[in-house]
This record gives sequence, C-alpha cells and structure tokens, in this order.
Amino acid sequence: MSTAQLLMIEDDARLAQMVGEYLTQSGFGFAHAADGGSGLAQLQGRTPDLVILDLMLPDIDGLEVCRRIRALPGAQAKVPVLMLTAKGDPMDRIIGLELGADDYLPKPFEPRELLARIRAVLRRRGDQPGAAAATPSTALRFGSLEIDRDARTVTVAGQATELTSYQFDLLVAMAERAGRVLTRDQIMEAVRGRELEAFDRSIDVHMGRIRAAIEADPKNPKRILTVRGVGYVFAKQQD
Repeated sequence: MSTAQLLMIEDDARLAQMVGEYLTQSGFGFAHAADGGSGLAQLQGRTPDLVILDLMLPDIDGLEVCRRIRALPGAQAKVPVLMLTAKGDPMDRIIGLELGADDYLPKPFEPRELLARIRAVLRRRGDQPGAAAATPSTALRFGSLEIDRDARTVTVAGQATELTSYQFDLLVAMAERAGRVLTRDQIMEAVRGRELEAFDRSIDVHMGRIRAAIEADPKNPKRILTVRGVGYVFAKQQD
C-alpha cells in the first residue's frame, strides 16, 4: 500500500516542522504550505490524502480555504480536511464543519492526538492499513437514494451528491440501521474506530449537511427524521 500523503497549511513554521517530523516518522508523506494561497496552489498540482488546515492564516482565512477546496473540480473537492483552530468560540468549529471539514482539533494539541485523528479519517476512507471492510459490498437503495459503499458515492435520482468522508460514514451507519431510533452517541459509536480516536460531537451539524445533500426539502426531511429528545431515525420507506 502506498504511503498516505499529507498537506499541512500552517503559517507557524516551527509547529509545521515539528508536526512534519512526527508524522514522517509515523510513516506519512508530508508537505507544508505557509499560507492559504500556497496551499491551494499545491492542491492544483496534486491531490493529497488529507489536508491539515489552520484556521488563522495570514492571507486567506482557513474557512475560506476550506470553502475553495470543496469547490475544486473532481476528486480534489473530496480530499478530507482536518481543521486546526486556536479560537475558543465553538461557532468557528461549527462553521468549519458546515463548510465541509471532516474534523477539527483545537490548539494547542498533542501530536499523538493529531496522529489518531488523521488515522481515523483515513481509516474511514479505507486508506490506512487495517481498514478492512466491515460491511457487505452491495449498494444500499431507498427509493431514488442509492449509497454505494464500495465506491463511497451517494446518488439521488441518478444525480451525485457531495459529502465528506465522515458524513458518508454517518449516512451508511444510519442506513444500515434503517427504522431504528438512534441516539447521537449510538450514531458516533457506529462509525468509531479505535478507542483512542476522538470524534466531533457536532452531529447535528453533520446531519444538516447530509440532509442538504439527500433531501428534496431539507427543512421538511423525509429520509432522516429527528426524534425530539432522543436522536435520529433513517426512514425505511422512501420515495
């Protein structure tokens, strides 16, 4: 299996050097861009397996960089993004998730936690050793909605939708349990890998993104229903 390639967009040169050395020793390929413009330029030339993106950049705000990544053509738009933030305001994290970030990590952080989160995201994509498939290869179909677990694609009436790798796994976890009311913790548990891996708790933000991708009217959802005070249920019968 080829070495997973990481791109870190971070203006703190000392932090980037420390993280690069640690991740290289852990078996990853590593590239660094000191600002948003340079990072986006590198993405034009190649598609890394994951982007580590700082929120506070000197030229382009990290949220804007994330937005531009998701607007890139083809596979580049689907590259996983792990956002770093030094801000204490949870709204920044929520906005980042709404823009398509797969995960976030507040600064300061331990390199081991960063490594665990990177491995978690890549494992969900099947890019890490030990990421054996845990589900059958057949597609899941609910009316006009089709979820291809092998190709990791979602279509509605034949039209492809855009989801992050984490949102795709959340959707699969719910679809495989169609008709069952699941708490937020049960949903996260269904996509959790190893015990040390940390996961984002803003499930409601992700559900909003998924609904926007698969529902005809996200404000009046028919596929993913909210069970007030409990969690969510994925409808068995769908159009």
